[in-house]
Amino acid sequence: MSKPSILNPFNAIKFLFKKPKTLRFPFEKKEPALRCRGFHLNDWETCTGCGNCKDICPNEAITMVELAEIKPESGKKNERPEIDYGRCCFCGLCVDICPPGSLRLSRDFYHIHFDTKTFVFIPKDEKSDKEHFLPEEEYSIFKASLTHRKANYDGYSSDLKYALFDPERVPMSMLTPNERSSSFIEIVKGYSKEQALKESDRCLECSLCEDACPANMNISDYIHAIWDEDLKESVKQIYKTNPFPNVCGRVCTHNCEIACSLSHRGEAIPIRWLKRYAVDNLDYEDLKKVVANGAIKGKKKIISIIGAGAGGLSAAYYLSLMGYDITIYEKMSLAGGIMRYGIPNYRLPDKALDKDIEAITQLGVKIKVNTEVGKDITIDEIRKNSDYVILDTGFNEGRSVLPKDVKSPFIIQALELLPKISRSEKVPVEKKILVIGGGNVAMDIARSLSRLQREIYDKVDISVVSLETRDIMPADEEEIIESQEEDIKIFPGWGNAKIELDNEKIKSVTVECCTQVFDKDQRFNPKFNTSKTKVFKVDEIVEAVGQAPNYNYLGKYKDNIEFRGPIVVTDENGKTKLDWLYACGDIAKGPDVINAVNNGHTIAKAIDTIG
Repeated sequence: MSKPSILNPFNAIKFLFKKPKTLRFPFEKKEPALRCRGFHLNDWETCTGCGNCKDICPNEAITMVELAEIKPESGKKNERPEIDYGRCCFCGLCVDICPPGSLRLSRDFYHIHFDTKTFVFIPKDEKSDKEHFLPEEEYSIFKASLTHRKANYDGYSSDLKYALFDPERVPMSMLTPNERSSSFIEIVKGYSKEQALKESDRCLECSLCEDACPANMNISDYIHAIWDEDLKESVKQIYKTNPFPNVCGRVCTHNCEIACSLSHRGEAIPIRWLKRYAVDNLDYEDLKKVVANGAIKGKKKIISIIGAGAGGLSAAYYLSLMGYDITIYEKMSLAGGIMRYGIPNYRLPDKALDKDIEAITQLGVKIKVNTEVGKDITIDEIRKNSDYVILDTGFNEGRSVLPKDVKSPFIIQALELLPKISRSEKVPVEKKILVIGGGNVAMDIARSLSRLQREIYDKVDISVVSLETRDIMPADEEEIIESQEEDIKIFPGWGNAKIELDNEKIKSVTVECCTQVFDKDQRFNPKFNTSKTKVFKVDEIVEAVGQAPNYNYLGKYKDNIEFRGPIVVTDENGKTKLDWLYACGDIAKGPDVINAVNNGHTIAKAIDTIG
């Protein structure tokens, strides 16, 4: 080996005149990659506070913090993720699991500070934090930190193709329009075991659905039990807050699905179909055991319930579990209220409703059918033999918007026809029918009559007119679409009908264009353009514009009860101004099965608290 030259150190001098290989930071900097994983950004407007980011974080670097400035609403919590950058490894899993895609990573990664508390941060983005996110010309690398950020500097964001959840649901098996349009057979077939397991696997268990559900059902728990293939546990979780799984598994308004976090960039978990799967596939003897689990034997006080609807039956179930003696008085020949007499069999078969009611009556609940209060028995007699009385008489009379002087046997209320159709009784079915209304009842009667028309005349000629335009029609979207698939013509945005008669027979109906349904304060105040009209040549008119109660059975007690319009005013526990009298269901909360169920459960707990 040769000896090194003493001149070698002077070779370094030549590098003084060459550009250095390293960056002279912060005077020079290299732009990070477009998919850089830097500090977090969070769009507070789309963030739901679901907490999936917290649950998946491998380093426990995320905490969900409740913020007073955010108002919680259905499907959204007032919580936002707080990041501890002393723990965060910038793996991006929190971004990949974020259902609405609100959480993402920026290309910023500079934060130098002597106070370790500043490394714990609640991220926002430039939309909600204009103070700390600056445009290029105002941004300085010398000030770069978690409170001095460059605007529009996104890095790693979620791609649905690689998301840690499946955005698409398993399609539900249903009858085709041709198969269903001439029959009252149930349309929805239900999930198989394989389909239910695949759907339950999509659930992120964030519980936003539970907050949105009027009954606050243990949705995450019963879906998890389905995933565990433990249907007994699933049904047990359902019955904790809802004794109508067969009904709500078919016709629930499913607010829970609207709130589902997956719905923001994909399709919601079909929560009601999973509920139906669990109860449909559990052996009935096992179901009865689950229903009676924890029941207290021995009678406490006597409770009488007027009306066997969802609210009254729900109260009866929970009070019976608590050991109360329950008697229900029902004027119809079968229990179930609007569930039986207002919802067509193709949506809710009798056998499904009967299964729920039988599970309740097995606890000893007595139902006296064909017993009309005010006619067959007085409310005074009921009160005399009861410690508490619960009203659940429902909205069973139709409302009319037609001129009072127009009289014809061919103008009929939907609520008069639906019970007869559901019992296979004969009803008038003309060749050309106009249904007035835009809600689910209007769709139900139109679709029911279309089946009868097809059977009698081998064709359908039914039109539906509603005040509301298509975007604000109150009927469920699926109801509207399925009606159109069954050859029903829908005309949104028309009303103020003028009817021309010829010896009580209908010659024509003229409607005007509705320019406003609600005023600026969202009060019902329709207005019309009288110069823009549409004429229908029809033989029969069916009104489905709302429902009303009948309180004549209350007698003298009616004067001691407060009303707000058609609604009985109660406290938060369902009690009226009379200490012994409670009200639930439609007359207390409006027409909605799941609200009625929750209402009945609330009353049961309130009565048991009093003892």
